[in-house]
Amino acid sequence: MAEGSKKKYTGKQKRKAEKIARGYKKRGVSKKEASRRAWATVNKSDKGGKKSGSGRGKKSSKASSRKGGKKGGKKSGGKKKR
Repeated sequence: MAEGSKKKYTGKQKRKAEKIARGYKKRGVSKKEASRRAWATVNKSDKGGKKSGSGRGKKSSKASSRKGGKKGGKKSGGKKKR
């Protein structure tokens, strides 16, 4: 199988990557870069291709791939004025 082939991915993973890529293209990222980023995101959340062999049983991550600031926001370092 050639490098970069997407044969070893499920239909759901392919759809997920396509949806992510569309979002990047909408924001002005080139088609090639959008595709690269989308597949990197799918690999990170789903831990690779189809679930067979040693990777079997690993659940896909439901965590946000874009995390905002730290929970609770910034804390001020100084004392409060009264």
